[in-house]
Amino acid sequence: MPNIHDVAKLAGVAPITVSRVINNKGYVSDKTRQRVESAIDELAYVPNALGPSLRSKRTMTLALVLSDITNPFWTTVARGVEDTANENGYHIIIGNTDESPEKQSDYLTFMLQKQVDGFLLVPASSNVTSSDIFQRQRVPFVVLDREIQGNDYDSVRSDSQGGACKLTKYLLELGHKRIAVITGRQDNSAARDRVRGFMQAIEEAGLDEDQQVYWGEFNQETGYDFTRLILQSRPQPTAIFATNNFIAIGVMRALRDQGLRVPEDISVVAFDDLPAAITIDPFFTVVSQHAYEMGKRATELLIARLVDEAPEGPQEIILPIDIIVRRSSSRLLGAP
Repeated sequence: MPNIHDVAKLAGVAPITVSRVINNKGYVSDKTRQRVESAIDELAYVPNALGPSLRSKRTMTLALVLSDITNPFWTTVARGVEDTANENGYHIIIGNTDESPEKQSDYLTFMLQKQVDGFLLVPASSNVTSSDIFQRQRVPFVVLDREIQGNDYDSVRSDSQGGACKLTKYLLELGHKRIAVITGRQDNSAARDRVRGFMQAIEEAGLDEDQQVYWGEFNQETGYDFTRLILQSRPQPTAIFATNNFIAIGVMRALRDQGLRVPEDISVVAFDDLPAAITIDPFFTVVSQHAYEMGKRATELLIARLVDEAPEGPQEIILPIDIIVRRSSSRLLGAP
C-alpha cells in the first residue's frame, strides 16, 4: 500500500509537505500543492485514519460491501461471511451501496482509511473499475456474485447463466413459449448472465429469439412496473421469469392488483429463494443459490490471501445451483 513517503518521493517534496497538503495546515505554494495532489491521484494514496503506529500492523478487520442488505439473499451471504471471519479471529465492517457506484466509491475510500485488511465486494456495476484502487493500494479483495472489468481478481459466484437456462427449460417443458423476463441493469453482470441463460434455452428449443426482456433494477418496483406493462402486451406472455427474488415479489403484487391468479392465469418463476418466514402463496419455483456457502467460501479465500496460503493467480469459484419446483408454475392449459 503506498505511503506518505512514496507520495513525497514522486512529488519531489518532503513528507511534511505532503502532510500539510492532506491536512490543509501550514503554507504550501499552489504549484507544490498541485504536484502533491497529482502524486496522490497517481498512487491512489489513502491517508491512514488510524494513525502512523498502525500502518505496519493488521487490524484483523475485513470489509464487506453489499448491494442491498435488505434482501434476504445478501443477509444470508453476510452471515456466512461473518461466521467464517469470526472463526478466524477477524471482525467485519459492512457497507450497503443500494446498487449505487457513487456510494460504493465512498465506502471503499472510507474503509481504506480504516485500514481494513481486505475487501469482500458485491460490485454495484461491472463497469466500475473497483479493482484498480485495490491493486494500486495492494489490498487483497474477493468479488462476490458478479464480475468487474479485468480478470486479475479472485471471485466467488453462482452459475447464473446455467441456472437461468435450466429454469427456462423447465418452463418450456410445461408448454410455455411466450415468457417475459424482468431483470436488473445491463451493466450488472449477474443480470446479463441470467438473460444469456434464458436466451440459450430459447435458442436450443428453436424458438423465436425475439423475446420480451425488460431491463431495470433488482427491486420490487421494477417487478411491479414492468409486470403492469407486460400485461398490456399482445399476445400476452403465459409466464414471467423474475431474475431475482425482490423483482418476483413486485411481479406478484402487480398480478394480484390486476386480479390474476398464479399459476392458473400466469406462471411465475424466480432466481433466488426466499426465507420460509416470508409468506407468499403460492411460493415461488426458483433457482436457489447457496448464499451462506458463497459468503463462507469468499471469506476463506480472502483470509488465505492474507496469510499467503491461497493458490497462485486469480481464483474463480463457481458454485452449483438447485431448481426448486413449487406451486407458482404449472403446465400451460392445452400443452402436450
